[in-house]
Amino acid sequence: MPERPPAVRIDDLIEPRLPAELIEAMELVAPMADAIELTPEALVAAARAETGLEDFGDDLHVEPMRVLLSALATEAKLSPLGVVSQWASLVQHAKNKLLITDYVTRHPAVLDIEIERPIVIAGQGRTGTTHLHNLISADPTLRSLPYWESLEPVPPLDEQDRIHDVDPRYTRCADALAGLNSVLPHFKRMHDMYPEHVHEEIQLLAASFSTMLFETMAPMPTWRDHYLATDQTPYYAFLCTTLKVLAHQTGDDGRRWVLKSPQHVEQIGPLLRVFPDAIVVCTHRDPVAVTQSMATMLTYTARTSRSASAVADVGRYWIDRVELMFRHAVEQRELVPADQSMDVRFHEFMADDIAMVERIYALADQSFTPDVRSHMEAFMVEHPRGKYGSVRYDLGDFGVDRAERRRALQFYVDRFGVELEPV
Repeated sequence: MPERPPAVRIDDLIEPRLPAELIEAMELVAPMADAIELTPEALVAAARAETGLEDFGDDLHVEPMRVLLSALATEAKLSPLGVVSQWASLVQHAKNKLLITDYVTRHPAVLDIEIERPIVIAGQGRTGTTHLHNLISADPTLRSLPYWESLEPVPPLDEQDRIHDVDPRYTRCADALAGLNSVLPHFKRMHDMYPEHVHEEIQLLAASFSTMLFETMAPMPTWRDHYLATDQTPYYAFLCTTLKVLAHQTGDDGRRWVLKSPQHVEQIGPLLRVFPDAIVVCTHRDPVAVTQSMATMLTYTARTSRSASAVADVGRYWIDRVELMFRHAVEQRELVPADQSMDVRFHEFMADDIAMVERIYALADQSFTPDVRSHMEAFMVEHPRGKYGSVRYDLGDFGVDRAERRRALQFYVDRFGVELEPV
């Protein structure tokens, strides 16, 4: 492996020094932001106009969309660029639901596809879930979700039934990521994203407008409380339908899925009601390390969408939110039958990642052949962990005492036996 770049400390985390091109972009889009109406009526109209479709299939999206747009308007403190970019994302989510519904209407056999015994990685961000997901997804016998496909699970009508040298959805994704990496050069140190990398189904859940993904837009307590108080089972059922659509489009109706999302740690009940035979892999890491990493990453990305004076709020929000997720993880862990689940501790996984995957395959009754091993090893050669370098994290950036967090999160350490990490 080539020598890794040295670690960096983001010294403008709380008071970002924005590049000139980002400042210019914010000024240019201000009139566009002023013209956007953050209302359900405007969002639905935009999605229908851009797709040429009318039918959403059901009303699942109606109430969460209303709460979300209200919170965006009153709590999110978005910059003009944030308003424009988040609006575009929400319109795409609504378009996705229209297109998914249309696809099922035209191909009713989709609903006969069974999503059987998926391998589901349920762990908070920064607990090794991405590396584990990548390794398992390198197995060619399994079906996973590439990032470009997660953003647009069904092509626009005018791109369907056509042969492309490169799928236009892939190209749009690549262009968007190029822009992201330009304005956020340190992001790939924390989470390397490229069009074909395997991604979370949290993007698919967004099509029905109830997902933890929306919390990453900005701190929105009203949205969070609504989401946590609402039974997510119908939204997981729509996710299952979307997986069937994806499998039908690519002829993968016989392949087993590998899934991953941080929200699963506090939605075990809905997950198992929809996927009762799922193998659930629960990942764990020192909760203080997770907290400071999550708070830093989401604060750093917020500079592209929030007003500069509101960036510091993001880290403090996620410090509290991560603790709540750890508590939910402890409360809900026993909902998964013992013969369908296992715990993966970060330090054990990092000590021998392939051996841990073999253990997961044994639990899942998934064949681990020499060919599967070679694909995983090839992935690690092509995508070495940390190839862009790392970021130095410090809870002090948010005015939070590490010792206080250590005491507050000790319950999680005691429950799962995770290894504490040095400062």
